Amino acid sequence: MKKLEIVTRPEKLDDLRLILEEFGVTGLNIFHMEGYGNQKGHYVDYQPGVSQVKLLPMIKVETVVDASIAGTLIEKISKGIRTGNCGDGKIFVYDVEDAIRIRTGERGKIAL
Repeated sequence: MKKLEIVTRPEKLDDLRLILEEFGVTGLNIFHMEGYGNQKGHYVDYQPGVSQVKLLPMIKVETVVDASIAGTLIEKISKGIRTGNCGDGKIFVYDVEDAIRIRTGERGKIAL
C-alpha cells in the first residue's frame, strides 16, 4: 500500500477528487493550510504600495491506495491538476506497512 500526500491549490480540489473517484479511492482526508514553496509567496499591488504575501492558501489531501494502482494514479493526478505555474504543489509517496479497520478488525488493503 502507498500513502499519497497531495499538496496543491484549493481550486484544484474538485479535479483531484474526480481523479481519485475514477480510480476507486474510497477514503481521503483534506487539510486546509497555508504555506509557500520555491516562490516564497507573491506580491500584491494595493494602494498606496506593494505588499508581500508570504503564506499562500493550499490544501493537502491524504489517502492510502493499493500499490498496484499508485504509479498510474500519481501520473493521472500530476497531469490532471497541473497548471504549469509556480504553486501547483507536490505529491509525497510513502510505503504503508499495514492498515486496520477498527470497526471490523480487517487488515491490509481490504481495510481501505
